[in-house]
Amino acid sequence: MALNIEDRIAISELISMHGHLCDDGELDRLDELFTDDVVYDVSDFGMDPLEGVEAIRAAAFALGEANPVGHHVTNIVLGEGAGSQVLARSKGIGVNADGTSGSVTYEDTLVPTDRGWRISHRKVVARRVPLSGRTK
Repeated sequence: MALNIEDRIAISELISMHGHLCDDGELDRLDELFTDDVVYDVSDFGMDPLEGVEAIRAAAFALGEANPVGHHVTNIVLGEGAGSQVLARSKGIGVNADGTSGSVTYEDTLVPTDRGWRISHRKVVARRVPLSGRTK
């Protein structure tokens, strides 16, 4: 499926909206980003993948004060997936209340729905070493 400019803009804005909704505490609006049956894979952080919007919301509330105060998304790159799917890769920067920060890569699969584009699968990959650990 060739992506047109309208789809590219809509998908980029959708991915960017994640930080705004989370940082504003508008977790009741996560269905504007994700399919109802989304898989949110946070296994790189030692947790089981979260299944469904309600599980994502519950996990955010469970983190409480440990949630970042700022989620920033950048470097969004889109590609074609199977059928009507779109694959997106973006960088995330989380800023914590104590001033520390961390970097992740979001690997998303997006699908068109009757409510617009939605993320059906997200894998969050932590960045812990420079150059992905390569030395040469």
